[in-house]
Amino acid sequence: MFIARQIRKENIAEYILYIWQLEDLIRACGFAPDRIYSTLLEHNSAIDEAQKSEALNWYIDLASLMREEGKQQIGHIDHTLHLINDLNDLHLRLLKLPVGEEYRAAFKPLEKELPKIKGFLASGAEMNDIELCFRALYSVMLLRMKQSDKKEHIADVMELVSPVIARLALIYKLVEKGEIDLYKGTEQSH
Repeated sequence: MFIARQIRKENIAEYILYIWQLEDLIRACGFAPDRIYSTLLEHNSAIDEAQKSEALNWYIDLASLMREEGKQQIGHIDHTLHLINDLNDLHLRLLKLPVGEEYRAAFKPLEKELPKIKGFLASGAEMNDIELCFRALYSVMLLRMKQSDKKEHIADVMELVSPVIARLALIYKLVEKGEIDLYKGTEQSH
């Protein structure tokens, strides 16, 4: 919870991936509060007992939300999917607006590879480009944890997807802080 708050302030992409990882950890704990506590909090000496209690309540709330949304077995909570849709909206704007010139240059190499990545991950599911990128990054995270031998896929994703999502997350943060005006240099004023 404390980590999630900090990550959310700093990097929206890392926050989404962190929540997805927590979802899987909660599933692995069988949604049981005692297992969540022993796995995620008990041995954490960086926080005191009051903070552990507060964090446990947050994890339990996340687990309840997963249940409410029917995400006990698979899937991600709507909150993260809404954030991905926000990022996709920003992505689409950056592809058209003058302020997105550097972003478009970063995206261009990835754009050609998206159909191949979609073939590996989407299996017929409808998803926007940015959700596809997040699913690729999360898959790489899981493959690295399993120490998979699929090195070429990991390298492709990290080389192509990671820089684009990193740039998009930075622009999102700067727009959120009011440090970038998406419409600067356009005739529209918003």
